[in-house]
Amino acid sequence: MADKVRVAVLISGRGSNLLALAEHKRRDPDRPYEIVLVASNVPEARGVVLAKRLGLRTWSLSHKGMERRLFDQKLDTVLREHDVELIALAGYMRLLSPEFVERWEGRILNIHPSLLPLHKGLDTHRRALLAGDEYAGCSVHVVTADLDSGPVIAQTRVRILPRDDADSLAARVLEAEHELYPAALERYAHELRGAIGEGREGGSDD
Repeated sequence: MADKVRVAVLISGRGSNLLALAEHKRRDPDRPYEIVLVASNVPEARGVVLAKRLGLRTWSLSHKGMERRLFDQKLDTVLREHDVELIALAGYMRLLSPEFVERWEGRILNIHPSLLPLHKGLDTHRRALLAGDEYAGCSVHVVTADLDSGPVIAQTRVRILPRDDADSLAARVLEAEHELYPAALERYAHELRGAIGEGREGGSDD
């Protein structure tokens, strides 16, 4: 059986989903993944401080004034230095370059605060309210070159209440994210671990 899948969590903000992923792992150390790196494009992000308090390795570099491809090359180098096998975007508010996504095809997950394919992009809660949707929610999907368009692997619906505004809806959806993302990451890591194990066992006869 392959070792635990080595996960990097990418953040830009307070890191609430990072905390959910880390706590899920802490409650059961036998889960099939381990967080080996937390990386951020915002060095002053609260999530970076949180990661350090959790005893996790961190890397941060401001993307300001840097061409997207160059920043992603630096990020890619750090990920490979830490032998990362799976990337979890958790409030990472920066589009990844097509070259980066291609290099990590099938190895990047994202949590999005809508019931994809509805309301891709930003401002999802206000848009759900304006559309008169009965439900909002969150989706975990595999990242592809097209924004929020990769295969959805898990979803949770959150009923929209009559008195909801964007803030109250966002708070309840975030709670759902904290439940959905750890479970989805665990399942995906389990499947990936099996694939990695088969790859190692099926090596060349040379």
